[in-house]
Amino acid sequence: MTGHRPWHGVLVATALPLREDLSVDYDRYAEQCAWLVENGCDGVVPNGSLGEYQVLTPEERSRVVDTAVAAIGGQRVVPGVAAYGSAEARRWAEQAGGAGCRAVMLLPPNGYRADERSVLAHFAEVARTGLPVVAYNNPVDTKVDLVPELLARLHGEGHIRAVKEFSGDVRRAWRIAELAPDLDLLAGADDVLLEFAFAGAKGWVAGFPNVLPAATVELFHAAVDGDLATARHLYRQLHPLLRWDSRPEFVQAVKLSMDVAGRYGGPVRPPRMPLLPGQEAAVRAATEKALAAGLA
Repeated sequence: MTGHRPWHGVLVATALPLREDLSVDYDRYAEQCAWLVENGCDGVVPNGSLGEYQVLTPEERSRVVDTAVAAIGGQRVVPGVAAYGSAEARRWAEQAGGAGCRAVMLLPPNGYRADERSVLAHFAEVARTGLPVVAYNNPVDTKVDLVPELLARLHGEGHIRAVKEFSGDVRRAWRIAELAPDLDLLAGADDVLLEFAFAGAKGWVAGFPNVLPAATVELFHAAVDGDLATARHLYRQLHPLLRWDSRPEFVQAVKLSMDVAGRYGGPVRPPRMPLLPGQEAAVRAATEKALAAGLA
């Protein structure tokens, strides 16, 4: 593993395999987690957006975490614990800790446009579990922006140890480093990995390692090690796929790409719908091109 912190290195925001009847295939999920680690990934993030946590029952959500821990060990599992209520998010963090996880990932309150006081109270409540918290900044979807000044305050008050930065604004990396130099920065979107790695990211919470783990792990390490030639070559080859991670159809895109690559992606749960024909053709073509380039 990279470093001693569970959020360092390549953490895969795992897609959740669903059977044709849309029930969760836990055996396939365990196999996927093990396969990712075997191919160089440092850990997994279950119950994130890519894992369709919003449409899981509490029993399913809990069992997903238990399945990942049984497959690869709790030190490699950083579950998403997002919830509308702070008490519920804290309970999910407690469940993760009880399962053996060493850290959790938390969105700000996302049922409404929360103000700074609400955000601070929300993270403080989950931090009371004693587990290190990785903040997840996704202002596009949550309408709550964890700007660098707010992240510095959350870190200064001991509520967070790292941030998954999904705003897409790579300029923030430098501001975060100025305001909170001990706050670990994680690249949160696949299509800005290179830029964030050069800015000092300690990790990458990524979607497309679900499809091409070895190539994406090689990209990450080349980028953080400053091997620009290797990183730029891989990034150019992978970017037609990586940019789907920042689109609303990212779950469907990753799952289809998995299917094309010979992994099981499978269907999505409503209200998500299958990709439109043009979108499907684009994802299929980009995946086939990456496979033809030997990136599998």
